[in-house]
Amino acid sequence: MSRKPSPNLTEAELRLMEILWKKGRATVGEVAEAAEAAGQGPDLAYTTVLTVLRILEKKGYLRHEKEGRAFVYEPVVNRAEARAKAVRYVVSRFFDDSPELLMLNMLEREQVDHAELKRLKKLIEETGENQS
Repeated sequence: MSRKPSPNLTEAELRLMEILWKKGRATVGEVAEAAEAAGQGPDLAYTTVLTVLRILEKKGYLRHEKEGRAFVYEPVVNRAEARAKAVRYVVSRFFDDSPELLMLNMLEREQVDHAELKRLKKLIEETGENQS
């Protein structure tokens, strides 16, 4: 029985999305070249890149247009949207749909310097004011 595809980005998908977010639009060959140049390995075959791009299109992260003989891919989800989607997934999966539990976990387990804490406090206060 085959595995259900994850709606979130896998590591390989994220690497190719990073390339497309930087380039804006690119052919499969251009993505493969950029992946190799970024040190993701010369063994990343054209067909592998094409397969991952097609998966990303099915997931709704990309779309393509045919230009001549080539397919040109471009993101339809920006980096901020992908980040928000990943956080929502983590919150629902590991923190019982509670952003508070996520934040408490982060504050307890991560090194957060004084300047970051001040920024977070200010954001919390502004968010509270906007919701009143």
